[in-house]
Amino acid sequence: MGTSVQVTPLCGVYNENPLSYLVSIDGFNFLIDCGWNDLFDPSLLQPLSRVASTVDAVLLSHSDTLHLGALPYATKQFGLSAPCYSTEPVHRLGLLTMYDHYLSRKQVSDFDLFSLDDIDAAFQSITRLTYSQNYHLSGKGEGIVIAPHVAGHLLGGTVWKITKDGEDVIYAVDFNRRKEKHLNGTVLESFVRPAVLITDAYNALNNQPPKPQRERDRDFVEIISKTLEGGGNVLLPVDTAGRVLELLLVLEENWSLKSLNFPIYFVTYVSASTIDYVKSFLEWMSDAIAKSFETSRDNAFLLKNIKLLTSKSELDSVPDGPKVILASMASLEAGFSHDIFVEWAADVKNLVLFTERGQFGTLARMLQADPPPKAVKVTMSRRVPLTGEELIAYEEEQNRLKKEEALKASLIKEEESKASLATDVNSSDPMVIDTHNKHPSLDGLGQHGSRFRDVLIDGFVPPSSSVAPMFPFYDNTSDWDDFGEVINPDDYVIKDEDMDQGATRTGGDMDGKLDEGSASLILDTTPSKVISNELTVQVKSSLVYMDYEGRSDGRSVKSILAHVAPLKLVLVHGSAEATEHLKQHCLKHVCPHVYAPQIEETIDVTSDLCAYKVQLSEKLMSNVLFKKLGDYEIAWVDAELGKTENDMLSLLPISTPAPPHKSVVVGDLKMADFKQFLASKGVKVEFAAGALRCGEYVTLRKVGVASQKGGGSGTQQIIIEGPLCEDYYKIREYLYSQFYLL
Repeated sequence: MGTSVQVTPLCGVYNENPLSYLVSIDGFNFLIDCGWNDLFDPSLLQPLSRVASTVDAVLLSHSDTLHLGALPYATKQFGLSAPCYSTEPVHRLGLLTMYDHYLSRKQVSDFDLFSLDDIDAAFQSITRLTYSQNYHLSGKGEGIVIAPHVAGHLLGGTVWKITKDGEDVIYAVDFNRRKEKHLNGTVLESFVRPAVLITDAYNALNNQPPKPQRERDRDFVEIISKTLEGGGNVLLPVDTAGRVLELLLVLEENWSLKSLNFPIYFVTYVSASTIDYVKSFLEWMSDAIAKSFETSRDNAFLLKNIKLLTSKSELDSVPDGPKVILASMASLEAGFSHDIFVEWAADVKNLVLFTERGQFGTLARMLQADPPPKAVKVTMSRRVPLTGEELIAYEEEQNRLKKEEALKASLIKEEESKASLATDVNSSDPMVIDTHNKHPSLDGLGQHGSRFRDVLIDGFVPPSSSVAPMFPFYDNTSDWDDFGEVINPDDYVIKDEDMDQGATRTGGDMDGKLDEGSASLILDTTPSKVISNELTVQVKSSLVYMDYEGRSDGRSVKSILAHVAPLKLVLVHGSAEATEHLKQHCLKHVCPHVYAPQIEETIDVTSDLCAYKVQLSEKLMSNVLFKKLGDYEIAWVDAELGKTENDMLSLLPISTPAPPHKSVVVGDLKMADFKQFLASKGVKVEFAAGALRCGEYVTLRKVGVASQKGGGSGTQQIIIEGPLCEDYYKIREYLYSQFYLL
């Protein structure tokens, strides 16, 4: 029977909540994406908590919080310890995204859902793969192959292909067909007829007017420059290391072309590290960027018009005057963008430019749904040093805790010392008498009942609990073996305080490199508290939304799904209206098996195909004659189906003579290559109306469906047209030489 496939949504169906899905393939459980939102609501993760212990592998598709934000929390709280897989950019930029979120919240609250150590622990176990790399799982996952492919939404964004027994399960959410400045379009269309396709309905109802990228960028820069020339400031709430990269390139290019002098700032706690990493990821970007670097060593992310800021103090020191600030978070729930919005919202000259839809329930979404003028309530929080009585009370409490810890440690050490002393003395001290042996000399001991012989006691009686009547002395001599002194490993253990000092010196993330603003927050041990107050902000600034989400719109999604034509389709992540709309469309135009499960509803999407494992018998293979075909060997096999002693299906030699075989031409001819080959043989050749004219009389043309890139190939034929002359037979001989005859 076919490969067993079950899909269970844990979050993100019939709504725009984070993405997290359990996909079971022949009993091997994949957790595909482990998302959270910018509100960090633990209640969203309850379904994940119930299955985390059963997960065998985690696949991450994108580097934003909606796809991997819950990974540190799940690793810490739910015991999610399965190996993780992602591309290198998703790993690196996802790590920085989580750093930025933690630092943004720690600055304005006592955030304790996870720590920087929890983030590091979660990301340390990630195995990084390159695009189109087939990774063979082992152990319980033996026989399963996973491979990441280009999604086109974020840098390193992935369409996951999972293969078992020749059947493909494709997970493709947030893909983008359009080629952009820093990314190529998705390769989803190269997959044809997968057994199961899991995709999202997020943009099913969003049909954008067709507009070239250059016009869209021109409108984007025009609205920004108009605000700046009017004396206003422009705020772009952005993500940490995702779609902001496209915006940076658009601004950088247009500022250079138009010689604009207005300053641009990119403000996150990890902005410098983000750009440093991105500079080394050029091979993951668009063909234009890669080609530019290969030919002229021009790195697109050597930003000349954009300044990187990583701390509040740097932001406060920015000169007055019109400026553009790209600041995290895009949701306006926390981070620099929240504070800047509160400061700038009351000025009618300013502009808040949204480039993506805000997450559901966030301030950004509320502002986009109801344009100004309006009044909104926001909570302003900041961390301030403790002073006066609060500082004294804090220090007293810390001293008390330190004394308690020291006392507890000393008691533990004393107990360990007594235990080890008793063991050593009982085994080696000659003054201690073994009370288990009833020697006659014991009867002659002193009146105090001392257990020791030949000891003069004058006015002092040792306690009954004492081990010896005097302080024992042990000669701490070094152990030696045949090769010299024995090394004590404890002498080389790095203490925690030494580790802290090392971190202070390097000031780094896991590569010893962290932004200055981030390091100052991490290393700041000044006693502090968070004070909050609720404000009513009169929003008078302009609010504009321009779509730079980098997702295919509804028309493109429907076109791609019709082309891929999966045998079974599972829809996730989208509003109820969008999900139902796309479901009805796909039932009519894509495939008859379309599913849209609810949270924790398990659906069986096992293929209806009957697949069996068949063994090739040694007796059959010993008589097969192989012919070389490039790096492979091929042969005709005539066999009949039978069973082995273990009841396994096997191909056995046929009992009757094999029928004759027709000659088969193996290979794929490219007309352009064949044109060059004929020219090298002195044949006059040229393309004319899609055909290849060879000499004066012979024409070659291809008939049939061309090969699909990365997928299966259709039927093709090469037809030779012309009179039966010397040129005809010569061209045919040259043509046959390009193939293998079997």
